Amino acid sequence: MLNRRSFIGGGSALLAVAGCKTAANTANQEVMQGFDETAVGKLSNTVWTPFSDKKVRVGIAGEGVCSFGSAFAYQTHPNVEVVSVTDLDPARCKLLQERTKAKKTYPSCEELIKNAAADKLEALYIATDAPSHAPLAIMALEHGLHVASAVPAIFGKDQLDLVPKIIDAAKKSGKIYMMNETTAFRPECVAMRSLFEGGALGKHVYTEGEYFHYWGNDGIQSYKGWRNGLPPQYYPTHSNGFYTCTTHGSFTEVSCIGIVSDLPDFKGAKNPHNNPFASEVALFKTSDGGAARMAVMWDAPGYHGETGRINGTKGSYGTYSSVYTGMEKELAKTVEKAKNPLPPGVDAGAHGGSHAYLTDDFIRGILISGHKVCCDIKTSLDTTISGVYAHMSALKGGENLKIPQI
Repeated sequence: MLNRRSFIGGGSALLAVAGCKTAANTANQEVMQGFDETAVGKLSNTVWTPFSDKKVRVGIAGEGVCSFGSAFAYQTHPNVEVVSVTDLDPARCKLLQERTKAKKTYPSCEELIKNAAADKLEALYIATDAPSHAPLAIMALEHGLHVASAVPAIFGKDQLDLVPKIIDAAKKSGKIYMMNETTAFRPECVAMRSLFEGGALGKHVYTEGEYFHYWGNDGIQSYKGWRNGLPPQYYPTHSNGFYTCTTHGSFTEVSCIGIVSDLPDFKGAKNPHNNPFASEVALFKTSDGGAARMAVMWDAPGYHGETGRINGTKGSYGTYSSVYTGMEKELAKTVEKAKNPLPPGVDAGAHGGSHAYLTDDFIRGILISGHKVCCDIKTSLDTTISGVYAHMSALKGGENLKIPQI
């Protein structure tokens, strides 16, 4: 049964509702890993067909260091009108307004949400700091807004209390909640999902997902230091998504190895999270009787990015190359049909060309009756909560833990 006790796993304090907090702008900031992947992503050559003559009135919260608010093509999608924007940094707020052509700005996300009815808003895209995602999503849902949130859906053990609240707010409002998990619309994951759903891969046996993002000696700047010493499995979605966004199954049990790091952010666990691990490798049992290995690594330089692969009883498919057993023509046809084409003038964006496809999926979910968004509330929470329990396991030396089910 879904309740507060089942998600706490030993007790946690309810996090006070946070504001719409984004990272401060930094001069000479390098491009965040993932934003440098813009040359891939188009799978379909099908011509876009208009699906509605309506425009969804959207608010956007957070531009931050990465310009996340303006990076997901809301301002160019023909079925969207960006009405209002916000960022705690006035300069970033102004930049977000200029990039999205929004008519109104607010000093905080709370103020934007409180004025949603007056502005006739229908949806909110939350691109703020990770600790604020869940509280702001709950507030927005309670004000009758559809919500798309940056990852992760919740932030760490202390926010497990908020899981039932998100579910309850979405249920009572009848609105969509989705998490912008980029793996969902990476070309390889789209192919994996389409092949799996079509039965071409057979029964799921094993999935791997990996997220490499090197921290370096200087760490990664973030609003109020939320990334300082960040447990890798508190940010698990870019690896876990290769299973959850492919099969829409869940993780039921986990044993996780945490690897002690000498990087300054983690050495001696002297950080806000009391966390010594910069790399964590989780072995999960899955709800379909299979298994998954999911790795998140901050201290392994060299290759970076999100990769994954799936193995079934009939074949397999993954990031690096197709090892799908036979039926290559079926694969090509399947992939061609897997993605709705983007409207003209809408760039796919970064993180494997996933950005605009996530936005389009969200807008289709709002405007098209019966359209189910890929990373819906269940998938969003399954993807995130499992990582929190993985970190708990790592702190207990790899002890096997059962994961609450949504």
